[in-house]
Amino acid sequence: MRQIQTSQTQLRRQIRERRQYVYAKSLEAQERQTYERKQQLKDALATGKPLPTELKKDAKALGQELAFDEAQVDPTSHIDNEYTRAGIQDPKIVITTSRDPSSKLLQFAKETRLVFPNSHRINRGNYVIKELAEACRANDVTDLIILHEHRGNPDAMIVSHFPHGPTVFFTLNNVALRHDIATYKESTVSEQYPHLIFENFTSKLGERIRDVLRYLFPVPKEDSKRVMTFANEDDFISFRHHVFVKIPRQVQLAEVGPRFEMKPYEIRQGTIEQTEAEREWVLAHYSRTAKKRSMLSGSGSYSAPRNSRQPPAKKIKR
Repeated sequence: MRQIQTSQTQLRRQIRERRQYVYAKSLEAQERQTYERKQQLKDALATGKPLPTELKKDAKALGQELAFDEAQVDPTSHIDNEYTRAGIQDPKIVITTSRDPSSKLLQFAKETRLVFPNSHRINRGNYVIKELAEACRANDVTDLIILHEHRGNPDAMIVSHFPHGPTVFFTLNNVALRHDIATYKESTVSEQYPHLIFENFTSKLGERIRDVLRYLFPVPKEDSKRVMTFANEDDFISFRHHVFVKIPRQVQLAEVGPRFEMKPYEIRQGTIEQTEAEREWVLAHYSRTAKKRSMLSGSGSYSAPRNSRQPPAKKIKR
C-alpha cells in the first residue's frame, strides 16, 4: 500500500513539473519577440534611423522598459532550463542496448561505459522503453544512452536527457573498438574526468548538439591527463579518446578508443518514451541543397519542420 502511494506521489510530481515546464516554454516566443523589438528600437535610437513601421505604435511603452533591460544580454529559454544543474551536480548516466544484442554491440556498450564517467551499463533484457524511462526517473538518472546495431555493426545512438528532454538521435559510422586500434596496448583506460575539445560547432544547431554532448561529462580537474575530442567536419562528428603524458619539451599522445563518427538526424523536446513530443529539428535528406549545407558549423538558426508531414524517423525497437 505504501509503495502504491509513493508511486502515485511521484507521478503527480512528474505531471506538475512537466506542466510547469510546458508553460514556461509557451512564454518563450512572446519574450523573444519583445526582446527583438526592444533591440530594434535600441538600434534605431543609437543610429538615428527612423523607427520601423511596426514599432511606432508601441515605441513609447518599449522605450520605458528599455532602460531597465540594460543588464539583459539574451532572454533565457527552456534549453537553458534543461541543464540548470550542469556543473553543480555530476551527471548520472545509464547505458543499454537494443534487444538481443550481438557480441560486438555488447563490447561496444562496455567500452562506451568507460568513456563516460559516472555511467552504468545494464542489460536490456525484456525491458521496454517506458519501463527504462520510469526506472531512470525513479533513480535520479540524468541521461539514458541506447545503442543500436544493424547486422552486428553499431549504427545508432540515442541520448535522452531526464527529466524533460531533449532526446537526440545519432547515426554511427566507422566504429572501431579498443582492440581494433593499433596503439591500444600502449594505453590504459583512465578513470579521470576528461578534458573536452569541441571543434567547429559554430551554428545554433551546433551549439545545441555541443551542449547535449558536453553535459554528459562532469567538470574535470586541471591535472587530468585524459582528453575527449568531438571534431565536426561536414556534419559528421569524429570522436577520439586519448591520454597524454608530459615529457621534457614535448607531449606524448596515446589513443585509447573506441573511435567512431556520429551524425545527428533528429532532436525531440521530450524524453525517449514520449513519442508525441515536439520535434525540435529533423535532418532534411530529400532537398536539393541538403548536401551543400553545413548545419553544425553554418550560420543562422534552425527550427522544426512547419508542415505536419514529417520524414520517417528510425524505428526504435521496444
